[in-house]
Amino acid sequence: MSSKGGGSTALTRRNYRLASDTDKPKVTGLVNEKLLSDYLHHVFPASHLPRPPLASLRKPLGFQDLGAHLERLLTEGEPTEDTRDQPVDGCLGPLTVVLDHTSGFEGLLFVDDDLLGVIGHSNFSSIRATTCVYRGKWAYEVLISSQGLMQIGWCTLNCRFNQEEGVGDTPDSYAYDGNRVRKWNVTTTNYGKSWAAGDIVSCLIDLDEGTITFCLNGQSLGTAFSNIKMGPGVAYFPAISLSFKESVAFNFGSRPLRYPVEGYLPLQNPPTADLLRAHKLLGYIKTVLSTTLDTQEEKVLEKDSACWSLHGEPTTLVTLAHIFNYFAPLMCKVYLVEDVLMNFLLGILEGGGSVDEHPLIQQLLDLFWLLMEDYEVNECLKQLMMSLLRAYRFSPIIPDLGFQIHYLRLTTAILRHEKSRKYLLSNVLFDVLRSVVFFYIKTPLRVKEAGLEELIPTTWWPTRFDKEGKESKDESAEERLRRRAYERGCQRLKKRIEVVEELQVQILKLMLNNKDKGTGEASRYIFLNKFRKFLQENASNRGHPTALCPPEYMVCFLHRLITAVRSYWDEGKMRNPGCVSSDEAYVPPQLFYNGKVDYFDLQRLGGLLSHLKKTLKDDLASKANILMDPAEIQATSMDDLDEEEESGSAQRPFGAVAMGGALARPSWLSSPTLGRANRFLSTAAVSLMTPRRPLAPPEKVKVRTLAVEQRTEEDIEGSHGNDGLLLGRPLEEPDHPITEKSLLEILDGIVMMYNLSVHQQLGKMVVVSDDVHEYAVALKDTEEKIARCPARRPDILEELQKSQKVFAEKLNHLSRRLAWINATIYCKDKMLDVYWLLRVCILTIQHADNTGTLFAFAPEFYLNVAMNSYSSLKNYFSPSNCMDQLPGYEDTLTQLAAILAKHFADPRIVGTDIKDSLMQALASYVCYPQSLRAVERIPEEQRVSMMRNLLAPYEQRPWAQTNWILVRLWRGCGFGYRYTRLPHLLKTKPEDTNLPSLQRDLSIASFQKPCPSLLLQRHMAELLSLDKDMAASFLNSVLNQLNWAFSEFIGMIQEIQQAAERPERNFVDTRQLKVCATCFDLSVSLLRVLEMTVTLVPQIFLDWTRPSAELLLRRLAQLLNQVLNRVTAERNLFDRVVNLRLPGLESVDHYPILVAVTGILVRILVDCERQGVSRAASVLLSDPCFQLHSIQHLLGEGETSPATAVLPQTPAVHPGDPAAAPAERKHFSLHAYTDYIHEEEEQKVEQMLAFLTIESKQAAASTAPTSEEDLCPICYAHSISAVFKPCSHKSCKACINQHLMNNKDCFFCKATITGVEDYSKKPTAS
Repeated sequence: MSSKGGGSTALTRRNYRLASDTDKPKVTGLVNEKLLSDYLHHVFPASHLPRPPLASLRKPLGFQDLGAHLERLLTEGEPTEDTRDQPVDGCLGPLTVVLDHTSGFEGLLFVDDDLLGVIGHSNFSSIRATTCVYRGKWAYEVLISSQGLMQIGWCTLNCRFNQEEGVGDTPDSYAYDGNRVRKWNVTTTNYGKSWAAGDIVSCLIDLDEGTITFCLNGQSLGTAFSNIKMGPGVAYFPAISLSFKESVAFNFGSRPLRYPVEGYLPLQNPPTADLLRAHKLLGYIKTVLSTTLDTQEEKVLEKDSACWSLHGEPTTLVTLAHIFNYFAPLMCKVYLVEDVLMNFLLGILEGGGSVDEHPLIQQLLDLFWLLMEDYEVNECLKQLMMSLLRAYRFSPIIPDLGFQIHYLRLTTAILRHEKSRKYLLSNVLFDVLRSVVFFYIKTPLRVKEAGLEELIPTTWWPTRFDKEGKESKDESAEERLRRRAYERGCQRLKKRIEVVEELQVQILKLMLNNKDKGTGEASRYIFLNKFRKFLQENASNRGHPTALCPPEYMVCFLHRLITAVRSYWDEGKMRNPGCVSSDEAYVPPQLFYNGKVDYFDLQRLGGLLSHLKKTLKDDLASKANILMDPAEIQATSMDDLDEEEESGSAQRPFGAVAMGGALARPSWLSSPTLGRANRFLSTAAVSLMTPRRPLAPPEKVKVRTLAVEQRTEEDIEGSHGNDGLLLGRPLEEPDHPITEKSLLEILDGIVMMYNLSVHQQLGKMVVVSDDVHEYAVALKDTEEKIARCPARRPDILEELQKSQKVFAEKLNHLSRRLAWINATIYCKDKMLDVYWLLRVCILTIQHADNTGTLFAFAPEFYLNVAMNSYSSLKNYFSPSNCMDQLPGYEDTLTQLAAILAKHFADPRIVGTDIKDSLMQALASYVCYPQSLRAVERIPEEQRVSMMRNLLAPYEQRPWAQTNWILVRLWRGCGFGYRYTRLPHLLKTKPEDTNLPSLQRDLSIASFQKPCPSLLLQRHMAELLSLDKDMAASFLNSVLNQLNWAFSEFIGMIQEIQQAAERPERNFVDTRQLKVCATCFDLSVSLLRVLEMTVTLVPQIFLDWTRPSAELLLRRLAQLLNQVLNRVTAERNLFDRVVNLRLPGLESVDHYPILVAVTGILVRILVDCERQGVSRAASVLLSDPCFQLHSIQHLLGEGETSPATAVLPQTPAVHPGDPAAAPAERKHFSLHAYTDYIHEEEEQKVEQMLAFLTIESKQAAASTAPTSEEDLCPICYAHSISAVFKPCSHKSCKACINQHLMNNKDCFFCKATITGVEDYSKKPTAS
């Protein structure tokens, strides 16, 4: 739109017509002519005169002449039409410089609508600009949105790029790579500094001198390239190559450069004429604001512009109307808004103080809405918020966070204006902008530039560690002083960050205001609908790079939103004492099934929503008074069919979008340009692109439901006879107000946010803390080596001192960076937020559980957040923020324990993933003393029910996790089972950094000190004793799984050994090694469960009046003998593989499996009563696999000569370890593990060995020779003792009983067996 002329605008404007001389006398209705003339001359002085003329000599000026006067003033100094918009010499291309989306790209790319932001969507994509330069000095800026692999710089038209080679990889292209800190021009060398998201790279080219230079946040990195190719036909384009999901935004001059460099011009000419006009008009506005008319004295007076009010004299308003006739069209241009208007508004707030102390901004916004067309105000506000957001995101971090505070204060001031706030909420903040960026505080990658060295002058890290590498709490006086100085520095940093956080919360509170109904719908309900849509986009596009909000933004947004919501919640509690306080907040269950809140396609506990509506329609009618329309049930069925048809495309990545098609959400990663990423560029065929599946429409239910954007306050809060969001209250739900219903939906959204990406980010940031620990251990180890280094080796000492210096510098950097992360993510108030979220989820699950079958409607993410938030509290937050100090912590632990114990086998939950997560969470829960005690505190009925579910047969369910839980309940009670880590693993570190949250938790938990539960063991013993059928089926399944796991393990180590013996170089697949180790660990854990069962309920095996007792004992003896023979045989396969010490097989060793077997043998052969011991010994000795030397091997008493003895334990023992045996000991022996096995236990093993030695000799002496025809034809080990009915075939009892467990047909003739009778051969006559 042209800004010239008073009435020449393209669209109609609001005209404030004044009376002319012919219409009115000389004294107007405003002020008299003389005073008006003085006033207008004061506001609009003639700038061409050398000095202002005397008032008596000036030509009178009135409103009828003001238009021409103002036009004359504005045209002074403007460039002529001939010189305006002419390209500068040395530059070729369009005047508006953008990315070349037609031909200047390679690979797959997403480009924003403004053609300035770009996201890589293939291996290595490249794109250049539309304008090139061949002479002079030029600059452009790149706003870094992600810190990954990118090469930014210049290229010529001749450069040809592909998926492997980009900018800097060809002869005539030059690039800077801040990810790898290198420069590229075919070859590469170190250059510059590492960049981070939020940095700005300036790319400078001097084609007079032939040099290329780069700057990072305004600081020159030095000349990168000199003597670049120049001359006729050589011109350079701005260009970039970037890998998958990396994103940037360019500024070629369409906005003011953030870091202009003297002598260098932007590629796009600034709008000089418009800038001149805008600054003049702004000067006139400032004069009006600081001038008042004294009509009594007829004087023009100066005043403080901060006190100016729109409701003043009409003369002022009409004057401003004339100014805005020219000023308003200019404020639709991004360059002018950022350079003129934003700086003016920021200057108003520079005086400090609260935003409330600067009402002028509110008055100015009123003026904008009064004197500008709606479309002009809308565009102006949009561009202003875009500029503020960009400035906030890409401001460098300084110690007092002054830049961030500056921009947030202005954002707050603008959003305080009701009409502006509602327009921005409705049309800009979630639709065009990424307003979540306002709530993010970025972490500085370069500590020095952020000023953290001055803020935290003293650094600290742990310096004392125990033998397992854990931090020791002992510290010297000097270390204590350092730690306290470091903590004081951290506290200073925390206070400065809190200022920013408070401003961010103020912004959110303005958005959540529900009292501003004077100009239409309250802000909160606009925010709520936009917020829900924001969640839908992030939930429905989990893998789509252009739609997802980055998790680091989500974390900050979540914490600010919790603070704002709790503030409003507690205010409501004060107004209405009958409401629930925020400490007891929960989401009522009717939100999950009444259709008022859209949960998109998120999984419910009971399965698909359409399925639940069909199967639970009667329950909805009886419990919640919600009637289902049969037509709707039919419709949902058809929807299910459509979803199945589309599932193939839905599972594919959303990256491929048809050329020109619109994505549902603009790019988060390229948000510096804040435009919609609607262009997908591809050098591949369009047929490869799959259209994105549209977002699912809201579910249709009998009650009135609307699309998210159409909902009103009444739909949410309800009215007379309408419960709004709480429609369909079940009888189990208390009939009292909770809080404002809109806050309940926001609370539900907060829980969903945590599940989408917040928990993942909390786990990711712990890496810095882990790095500090690893470097501290390395530094300590290096210092100890320096102390031991002999004086005759100065070369080694020098290298150690270099390492010491490197480690110390790295720790100084990391400790300061960790202080920032702790202050923004892991501090006490953030921990309280996550704890509050845990309590919300627990209460919500409890209320939903009370509804019976309707519990199936609850979304899965509530259980996930309950488990994950507890995991993050335990594993991620700083040790200084102890969980024990959280309010009501023990009760919360008990409530969570009750949820896990009840729902891990809840038939209402059908999803396999959520059931596995519940099982893993329960397995982790029983590993820690505090949480295990919480399990023991839940009601006895729930404890017994939990144990019954754990003892169900292992088939057709995740038995490995169940077995692991039982093992944890036993660990600390078993034979030699009191270790924290296996003896041979004391020096290794568990590799758990990249595991998912719950699996990482389990990995950490496996190294906790034993904490057995005698109470739960007692429940197990009672259940197995009383329910004989359950005991038999449980133990049969355990024995089956042990047989499978150990057989698989033996088979795998055979393959590993064969691969190792081949002469050619072979690499064993790491996955195979991992599976092999897993099978070994499963075998050990199953043996431990058998040991626990034998100890607690020995009669299951030894009381032969119980069905299957004899069979179970024979199967147990058979498996124990197989394990012993495989592991203890001389020069066997197990020994050879253990001695290979392959990575991935660290847990495979003699000790864990032999000690577990020994524990079972000791229980049945030593600790039981005499009859049971006799039966056990008889069965064990009668097994054909029994070998006495396998038992002797346990105590190192094998009968092999030294020449053939193997050394199974030697490689596993480290000098100084408790397991270290004397050098002459050549066999595994329990005697070598005195720190792990008590003397009493050793004596029992010796007693067992002596007993078995005697028994085996007696058995050998008393065993009469048996003819071959009397042996069992199946095993040929035992005498025939059973006959089958009706076919009369015979075998031993053990074989037929084991066969009948899985098959009822005869082993020989396949006839159905109806019974088995004892058989004894009749003595033959002599």
